[in-house]
Amino acid sequence: MFIYERENWTDFRWDANQLIDLMAQVNRETGFLAGRLSAIGFDAQLSTAAETIANDIVASSAIEGIILDSSEVRSSVARKLGIEVANEKSPTHYVDGIVEMMLDATANYLDPLSEKRIFSWHGALFPTGRSGLSEIHVGAYRTEPMQVVSGMFGREKVHYCAPGAEKVPVEMKTFIDWFNDKDVKPSYIKSAIAHFWFVSIHPFDDGNGRIARAISDMILAQTESNGQRFYSVSSEINKEKSAYYDVLERTQHGEGDLTEWLAWYLKCIDNAVMDSYTMLSGVLRKSIFWRTHSQVPISAREKNVLNTYLDGYDAKLTIKNYAKLCKISTDTAARDIHNLEGKGILRMAQGRVRDASYSLVYSHDVLQYEKLTTAEHDNNHYISAKLADHRIIEERISDIDWLRFSQQEVTLQDLVDKYFAFQK
Repeated sequence: MFIYERENWTDFRWDANQLIDLMAQVNRETGFLAGRLSAIGFDAQLSTAAETIANDIVASSAIEGIILDSSEVRSSVARKLGIEVANEKSPTHYVDGIVEMMLDATANYLDPLSEKRIFSWHGALFPTGRSGLSEIHVGAYRTEPMQVVSGMFGREKVHYCAPGAEKVPVEMKTFIDWFNDKDVKPSYIKSAIAHFWFVSIHPFDDGNGRIARAISDMILAQTESNGQRFYSVSSEINKEKSAYYDVLERTQHGEGDLTEWLAWYLKCIDNAVMDSYTMLSGVLRKSIFWRTHSQVPISAREKNVLNTYLDGYDAKLTIKNYAKLCKISTDTAARDIHNLEGKGILRMAQGRVRDASYSLVYSHDVLQYEKLTTAEHDNNHYISAKLADHRIIEERISDIDWLRFSQQEVTLQDLVDKYFAFQK
């Protein structure tokens, strides 16, 4: 028996005692993130939001096995938010449509949800009227039975059978009325319930998961009274895709107790906020970098390369990589790099001459600390420092920087200069 086959199936219940610690953790982390964001400028906030939205859109599609060009998505988001992006790439109308859907859900979070609005989102996901090779009903509820299946042809496993197509309009009216009910206040719990409720109705031929995640993000924006998103739940779900489908399936076969699903979703929010610190730190470092070198004249090509590395380009900064990135000769790349080195923007790795790599100089200030350590947890490497006032600060080290550190191309002090640039 599926959950919707039970009488009054949307009278969901949960054990609040099992969620209280997780709720406190989520409230604490989102509050800390809001405080950190309040200390940075508008431009840095906008850049962070743009990166978050782009990552969220790419991840939400990836959950369904749809791979989007991240550079196209990033360029589309940047254009619509009116900001510059390094190595801009013209997006397709398809990508633009997906971006418009997501921005409508979050930026216009105060607008009520309606059938017409949801249909327009569905049309943006399927502008050709097709999903792969199949023709589907676009901007309209499905008219056929819907099953969630996996496995090879002839050996399919049915995970879930959605309510009959004739029930969808009534079920969706109930859902939309609940969503817009002013007595049901926005909350992290409401976001999780909306996600589960929508995918359980499964109102469309395709695109249900992506629209469910847009709806849940809309409630997150309402909860935080902020149309700019600074963490991506979809990115966390994509990392744990198998667990996501497993907990959905168990709950959809249950009797209306959503405790397990709510706990899983709240943990996703918590992990997403923690991950956002790394991205926010990158935006802050970029801001500090350009503030430090604001009076130094450089060429457009040099600026593009520096922005590419500031945005997290996962490769060593060498003459060969510089030449490859710009599609220029190694002689020209060497002149650029030596010019930047002479102006104090780049610093060559110590002890290397042949195939030397270079680091960006983020700030000329020196952080004062009492103790400096590196550690590994959750399969990531971190650098932490104990400051003179006994505060402990910590930042995640990128894989490429950890490789360079392991190969003794950069020192602990080099990592301090980069990862704690905005703490000075």
